[in-house]
Amino acid sequence: MSAVGESSRPDHFLWQVAVDAPIPTALTYSCPVELQSQMQAGQAVTVPLGKRRAQGVLLGQRMDLPEHKVKDIIGLTEAYSPLAPQTLKWLQWMADYYLHPVGSTIGLAFPPLAKAKVGAKPRKSKAISVVDSLQDAPSETQVRQLTKDQERVIEEIFPKNSARKFAAHLLFGVTGSGKTEVYLQLLQKVLLTGKKAIILVPEIALTPQLIQRFTARFGSQVAVLHSQMSERERTNHWWDIVENRKTILIGARSALFCPIVDLGLIVVDEEHEPSYKQDEKLKYHGRDAAVMLAKQWECPIILGSATPSLETWKNAQEGRYQLHRLTTRVEDRALPEIQVVDLRDKTNPEKQKDVKASLDLPHWMSQQLYDGIQLQLDRGEQAALFLNRRGAAALVICPDCGFTHKCPNCDINLTLHGHVHLVCHYCDYHENLREACPDCRLGILTPVGLGTESLETELQRLFPAARLARADRDEITSRDELVDLIQRMENREIDLLIGTQMIAKGLDFPGLNFVGVVLADIGFNIPDFRATERSFQLLTQVAGRSGRHQKQGENPGQVLIQTYNTEHPSLQFALKHDYVGFATQELANRQVLNYPPVGRLLAVRIQGNSQNAVAEAARLFADRGHQLQQKLPRYQEIEVLGPAAAPIAKLRGKYRYHLLLKGLQAAQLNAFCRHILGNQDWVASGIRFIADVDPLHLL
Repeated sequence: MSAVGESSRPDHFLWQVAVDAPIPTALTYSCPVELQSQMQAGQAVTVPLGKRRAQGVLLGQRMDLPEHKVKDIIGLTEAYSPLAPQTLKWLQWMADYYLHPVGSTIGLAFPPLAKAKVGAKPRKSKAISVVDSLQDAPSETQVRQLTKDQERVIEEIFPKNSARKFAAHLLFGVTGSGKTEVYLQLLQKVLLTGKKAIILVPEIALTPQLIQRFTARFGSQVAVLHSQMSERERTNHWWDIVENRKTILIGARSALFCPIVDLGLIVVDEEHEPSYKQDEKLKYHGRDAAVMLAKQWECPIILGSATPSLETWKNAQEGRYQLHRLTTRVEDRALPEIQVVDLRDKTNPEKQKDVKASLDLPHWMSQQLYDGIQLQLDRGEQAALFLNRRGAAALVICPDCGFTHKCPNCDINLTLHGHVHLVCHYCDYHENLREACPDCRLGILTPVGLGTESLETELQRLFPAARLARADRDEITSRDELVDLIQRMENREIDLLIGTQMIAKGLDFPGLNFVGVVLADIGFNIPDFRATERSFQLLTQVAGRSGRHQKQGENPGQVLIQTYNTEHPSLQFALKHDYVGFATQELANRQVLNYPPVGRLLAVRIQGNSQNAVAEAARLFADRGHQLQQKLPRYQEIEVLGPAAAPIAKLRGKYRYHLLLKGLQAAQLNAFCRHILGNQDWVASGIRFIADVDPLHLL
């Protein structure tokens, strides 16, 4: 006789349920007779899981009888409408492609909290006030005049009297060419058809100007989702979209999981940005996931960038994506002039020494950089200095014995902040700096390297009358602070801005006509095959902040890049504003070793508390892979690279090894990885295997 709540009777309908728990596959449950008429794929349900209840979503009926007894579904979760077939199919693809539990993946399609009761007063929070202030911004009464390039692109993407079906469009436009206005015009056309849209931005906290453009044009139709909002705020905006009170959703990558129906357009702005890749839990790429979501809804998707990722560029070159170009800045504004300063230049060293001594310039500042800043200040214009390293110094070292402070949790040097605090940028461990060396007890610990804090200190000394501001993750810790910084820049209350890549993304300041890159070399030699591509993108984007409102005939924006490696390819192509040349050369380099986007990668990270156990588990994984290749010819072309200790061999207290699986097809790599892992009964206790499909970060 069956236990209470369990059934193996053939007259009961059996359903596959994706349970929101770390379980690799869906589970089978029986549907009680009284609920059968209400069941459909995509419906949220409550089910028993062990000794507790869990939420799940129906995937489909199971026609064969399982060998084991199954438990009954407890009931429907009536608060949520069934997920649309397009959304459900997309979520299942996400779980399968990124090797993530299907229930945990589908669980992302629901809001963090229950729906607020009718008449309940919303709790005000900092995040709410920011969103409200954006939506209360004055509306644009006049649509901006389009350039001929913009008109052509809009007609190419949305031809008149043509049905709008799925197509991926790369909008490749130089910095300042008016890509945002193209988005706005296309969005207007989509809304007139009664459909909705998703606008993805790389980091919502870094793009308030873009959000203001959308809210000024479309007002109360805009909902916003991002991590800096409270859970209640995110829940309310989720319901605003789902219940059709709003029609445009702007957000970071996670906004894709809001189950919008009647989707008519997706825009991925700055599609090249690495922040679209999630590195925790479900390791998906927002851009690629957005393309698949658009395909499910049969709607167009626009990928916009001045420096497209090589993956997107290759797809456009091979005809899978449609390429649209904006080759000039709006209003015929000039591109900035870029000058490179060779920090190795030893020409007439005595003269240089005399000049620097008379001005007491720091070692990192060339005479050209000093003169460029001074000229802008004399003109009453703004300047910005870019250094992609925060803090006061990269490390502190004892000159007597060579001791350096390392994080006890991570295999990384501690960074000096505020000249007195040592901080780990990975786990946030911190301690106070003591000047005496704790190792030899003789030397005095000395700061080595540059950071934005040390730049700020020196610039205050060199330009005492200038109004300075610093923009990095130490100084700007909330969205309110960034909005305030932007307003002060726009109001000309700041003369000299110092920042990390925070100031390189999507910002537009009319008075900013000089940008200095203090040390371009920081990104050149990172042990990652994408380092050159990222350096080119960052240099081009930083340069694009300069002179965005200078018309032809006026003084163009100026960019000065300091480097010890003037021949680096990313710098040489950025100097000529030559993305096409850079992409052609870099793709040829990738072709030699079958690196993406020519080939595909799947990274497997092994981590645990014991270094020896982690190393042994990594060796076993590689051995199983080689044995599998000998048995199954279909896997023989896959390369198994490693195992080896990760470049950051210890992170947040866990030892880390990694392997790379390299091949030509993602599906083949996924199947190979699944086959090696199996049910993981061979894995020692305390060891965790983490698969990262299409990895962006290999440290």
